[in-house]
Amino acid sequence: MRLLVLGGTRFVGRAVVEEALARDWEVDAVHRGVTGALPKGARSLLADRTDPQALAAALGDGTWGAVLDTWAGAPRVAQAAAHLLSGRAGRAAYVSSRSVYVQMLPGAGEDAPVVDGDRLADARDYPADKRGGELAWLGAFPDALLLRAGLVLGPHEDVARLPWWLDRIARGGRVVAPGRPERGLQYVDARDLAAFALDGLESGLSGPYDVTSAPGHCTTLDLLEACVEVTGSAAELVWVDEADLSAAGVQPWTQLPCWVPETGEDGGVFAGDSSRALAAGLDCRPAEQTVADTWAWMQEAGVPKGRPGNEPGLPAELERALLQ
Repeated sequence: MRLLVLGGTRFVGRAVVEEALARDWEVDAVHRGVTGALPKGARSLLADRTDPQALAAALGDGTWGAVLDTWAGAPRVAQAAAHLLSGRAGRAAYVSSRSVYVQMLPGAGEDAPVVDGDRLADARDYPADKRGGELAWLGAFPDALLLRAGLVLGPHEDVARLPWWLDRIARGGRVVAPGRPERGLQYVDARDLAAFALDGLESGLSGPYDVTSAPGHCTTLDLLEACVEVTGSAAELVWVDEADLSAAGVQPWTQLPCWVPETGEDGGVFAGDSSRALAAGLDCRPAEQTVADTWAWMQEAGVPKGRPGNEPGLPAELERALLQ
């Protein structure tokens, strides 16, 4: 298989490149040459894909067995790439998000209502942008595989959710732990997402798949205790009720990464129906392995800061107030 990856130096795109190389696929990857280097063995195609002419020049007259896109910005950029590659790639996959659903209700799956999207739009907001990206690829590849990922964790995570927890717990002391210890979590390791994507391209999967673990794959307690174990920390987990977190104004996802309230509009974030992807071969590794491998990567790469505007972490003053 000759695979084209649009992206490839960061997190999910990098995991896809590494998985494809491990399968002895031929891998070309389009990137700007700004956010890191490609894994050894991949062919670099330098271009800022927001410039259609630059992308066309980088692609030349190449053809591919499959193309995978990780784009999360303006849908018109995905539209330009999909249009350019129509007839030049056998199959297409787009890394989307479960955020495209109008509301993540418990037990909901791929047939749940999605937000409006426009494949020709500029960037608006993440759910609409991802839906617009889906429509862009479906317009050029009607049998495209739509990978609606849930929370994604694992090595090279530049969003820095799990790395923040590992770093905070490694520093020790009393650590705010959110909500119920036994609350079930639902996520996917980037490497398992990559394996499912490539399996799907190879076997001919098409349409949307909610690519995330079964609900309760692990609990909040399991995840945080794994962080304590792998870091060798003497940190004390102090469990704070969600009502107190909300009263203090704690921001879900960012100030306490991997946490959203169990009730309200986000109540189904960790309780979706992922049975379609699991039946199609999605295999999710144990949380302890994801945590250990992420910590091992951090020993070489350091603590990622997160993406601009979404840097994770609980402010020290707010942490002190919650612990009191």
